[in-house]
Amino acid sequence: ELQDLPREVFAVDPTSICQTPTTEVLYRCRKCRRALFRGSSILSHTEGSGPTAFARKRITDSAQLYGDGREKCTSYFTEPVQWMEPALLGVLEGQLLCPKCMSKLGSFSWRGEQCSCGRWVTPAFQIHKSRVDEVRTLPVGNFQAAKT
Repeated sequence: ELQDLPREVFAVDPTSICQTPTTEVLYRCRKCRRALFRGSSILSHTEGSGPTAFARKRITDSAQLYGDGREKCTSYFTEPVQWMEPALLGVLEGQLLCPKCMSKLGSFSWRGEQCSCGRWVTPAFQIHKSRVDEVRTLPVGNFQAAKT
C-alpha cells in the first residue's frame, strides 16, 4: 500500500510554473481549460497488435476495421503529474479526475492497462485524448498567442 511517494516520481504541474517554454505542447482539460500536463510528460510506446490483442474480450469483426483513418491509440499514457498525487496514494487503481472541474479524464493502474492499440503499459496513467485539448503557443512579436 502506497502512503507516500517521493517527489521525484511526479512531473511538475504546469500551473505551478509561471511560463511554459514556447516550443512545449500543453494539454488542457477540454471542459474547464485547466493545464494538466506537458508534451514532455507523455510516455511513448510501440504500437501493439491491434484487435487481435483483445481476443479474450471477444471484439467483433467490425472493430478490426482500422483502415478507416481512426487512430489506434485513443489515449495518452503520461508520467504521474503532481495534481494526481491525492488520487494515487493508498490505492492500486482508480479514476483520474480534473483537479479543477472534477470531470473524468482517464484512469490509472500501478499494475498497468492495455492501450487501445493492444500494447500493455505499466504503470499506466491514461488520459483519454477526447477529454483534453492540445495547445501550442506561438510567439507573436513580444506577446504569446495560444493556438488550439
